[in-house]
Amino acid sequence: MKNSILKITAIFGLTTVLLNSCGGPKDNPPLVYFPDMYFPVAYDPLMKAKDAYSDHENEIPAFVANGGATGLSPVVGSVPQNRDGIVSEETLPKNMDEYNAGYDAAKAVTASPLKAENLEKDLARGKSLYDKTCSACHGTGGDGQGPIVLSGAYSGVPKYADREITIGSIHYVLTNGRNAMGSYAGQLNVGDRWRVALYVYNTFKAPTANATPAAAPATTETTSAAPATEAKTNAK
Repeated sequence: MKNSILKITAIFGLTTVLLNSCGGPKDNPPLVYFPDMYFPVAYDPLMKAKDAYSDHENEIPAFVANGGATGLSPVVGSVPQNRDGIVSEETLPKNMDEYNAGYDAAKAVTASPLKAENLEKDLARGKSLYDKTCSACHGTGGDGQGPIVLSGAYSGVPKYADREITIGSIHYVLTNGRNAMGSYAGQLNVGDRWRVALYVYNTFKAPTANATPAAAPATTETTSAAPATEAKTNAK
């Protein structure tokens, strides 16, 4: 009799445990040890960050400077971005006829789409990029006498002053390449290609293009004293 009572008690106890473990409100557990595991808080990078368990606002300086948003811009130079907002990537030419037509059309472009008020900054960055990317062949003076050419490893690099070029044609060649020069679209984004084009034209071509002809009555002193900034051009 005693054994039967113990067996019945054990069966009821086991049944109670099983029922409690299998049933109950799963979405609202009676005791929560780790609330983050039950109620995860996902951060929206475009919204203001808040502490999920208090009214205390996030005071991390980087977030505060960004209006509280947790999505911060990548470090400059780490992720390609079109900060200039220029969308002028033309369709790549499929054959020589398309290339020549595009090059001829580019010669008519005499101003860049960059902001005119940033001309000095654009020229400074254009010079930095030119010295690092182009001067090895074209030379720091734009005379086609870079160290690679002087070493005898490469030849036939033209002098900018002797070429019929415009800001648009320089950008076109940087984008698509020309003759033995390959495209630099993979090394320079669209804005920086315009900056290099601005620097090349204003530094190596504009001074000769705007120089007073020898037959003109202007004196040598007047020509040499002309401010260099007058020849600079950018987006109107």
